[in-house]
Amino acid sequence: MSVIHRLTAGWLVDHLSFINQCGYEICDSFAHPGGVTHNTSVTSAEDSHSISAFATTPLSSSGPPYGPGDAVEAEGKRAKMRYVFREEFFDISKPHIAAAPEEQLCQGCPEVCLIFFPFYFFVELYGFLLFLLILQKRKRKCVFNQGELDALEYHSKVRKLIWEGTLDLVQEGLKSGFLHHTAAKLSCRENNVPQSIVCGLAELCEMAKQFPAVNESDHQAVHVLEEASSAEQDLLSCVVENSSNCTKIIVLMGQKYLVPPKSSFLLSDISCLQPLLNYKKKYDVIVIDPPWENKSVKRSNRYSHLSSWQIKQIPVPALAAPNCLVVMWVTNRQKHLRFVKDELYPHWSVKTLAEWHWVKITTAGEFVLPLDSLHKKPYEVLVLGRVEGDVKEALRESEGVLPIPEHQLIVSIPCSLHSHKPPLTAVLAEFIKPDVECLELFARNLQPGWTSWGNEVLKFQHIDYFTLLQNE
Repeated sequence: MSVIHRLTAGWLVDHLSFINQCGYEICDSFAHPGGVTHNTSVTSAEDSHSISAFATTPLSSSGPPYGPGDAVEAEGKRAKMRYVFREEFFDISKPHIAAAPEEQLCQGCPEVCLIFFPFYFFVELYGFLLFLLILQKRKRKCVFNQGELDALEYHSKVRKLIWEGTLDLVQEGLKSGFLHHTAAKLSCRENNVPQSIVCGLAELCEMAKQFPAVNESDHQAVHVLEEASSAEQDLLSCVVENSSNCTKIIVLMGQKYLVPPKSSFLLSDISCLQPLLNYKKKYDVIVIDPPWENKSVKRSNRYSHLSSWQIKQIPVPALAAPNCLVVMWVTNRQKHLRFVKDELYPHWSVKTLAEWHWVKITTAGEFVLPLDSLHKKPYEVLVLGRVEGDVKEALRESEGVLPIPEHQLIVSIPCSLHSHKPPLTAVLAEFIKPDVECLELFARNLQPGWTSWGNEVLKFQHIDYFTLLQNE
C-alpha cells in the first residue's frame, strides 16, 4: 500500500511503493532451452523523428488486474520481465539544508519525543516566537517586498498545523519502521544513474505541429497499443491507450518508455488539446500541476512556463463531470494561490473547498528544508474544489463519499527528480466514488486507471529510471 499511516492530520505516503505497485510487467517473452527470446517486433527509427511501438501479449485473463497472472505454456514457458523504479531516487537520508536545533522535527526515538512532550512544546513555541520576531524585524526594516511579506504571513498561519501534524505522522512512521534514525548510508551503487535524461518530448510536440492536418471524421479518437508498430501521427494526433493488463514499451526518437496497464495519455502541448476533447470522456477527478511563471524560471530559461491568462484557457469545464473534484498544485507564492482561489476556480465554476499541504521529509523523518526557512519551504500547497452545478445532481454524486476536510497533510519522502509529485490516488479514495474517471493535466508520468496529458507526459516513464529484475 502506498499509504503507510492514516491519522487525523493526514497521510504518511510511500511514493516509491506506489510506483512499483502499478504493475510494470512485460509478458511478451518466452523462455527456451537456449535462453530467452522476445516475441516482440521492433521497428527501428529511420531518422530522429520516427516513432515505433512494441506490441506485447496481454496477461492471462485469469490473472489479477495488475498482478503477475498465471504462466502460459507455448513453445516454452512465458517469462515475465518486471521493472521497478530505481530506489536511489528516493534515498533522501539527509536534509537538503540542515535545520537549527529548534527547527528539527524529531530527535531520537519517538518514545523519547513522547516522554519529553513539554520539551517538544517549548522547542516548537520557541521556534515560532523566533519566526515572529524575525518577521517583525523584517517588516520594520522593509527588507522584504510585499509578496515575501504575504508569504511569511501565510506561513505563520499554517506553521502550527504542519509542525504538529507532521510530527504525529513521523512518530507513527518511526514506530512502524518505515522511517528510521540511521546515519546516512554510504552508497555502494554504480554512479551511473541519470539525473536528467534528454528525451526531447517537448521538442517532439513542436515537431508534431508540422504534420499534415488530419481529417477528424476519418481519424480515430484513440489509438490502442496493440499493433506491432505505430505511425508517428497515430501516437501524436490522438489519445494513446494501453487497455491490456500488462505494461507495454513504446519508442520515441530512439528512447524507450514504459506504459503501465490500463492507462492512457496524450503527448502534446497546450495548443493541441483537441484530441483529449475528442476522447469524449468526462472526468470525476482532475489534478493539475501547471508550470507556474516566476522570476527564477524566466531567468534560467530551462523550463517552459504559462502565464495566468494561458492557464485560464485550459478547458476544464469541457472535461469535468458533474461534481468533479479539481486539485491544483500551487507554488508557495501567494500571488498564485490568490489567483487560483479568487479568479481561476470561479472562472471554471469550481468552488474552493480546502487547502492541503505536501510535506517533504527525509528517511529519518526530518524536514528536507528548515520549516522556517526564509526562502524555500519543505512543503507545497494543493487547492481542492468541486465543480458547481445542479444541487440535486451534486447531492446524488456525493452520496457515500466523505466531505473534503479543510486541512490535510500528505507527508512523504520526495523523489530527487525535479517535479516528481507524490501520488494522490490513495489519499483521494475516501472522497470519491470507486471506478471513477481520473485525469492529470501537465503530467510527467502515467498511472493505471488515469488519463494523463502534457508535453512531457512520459518523462518519468523513461526506461532508464527503472531497473529490470531477473526473469521469473
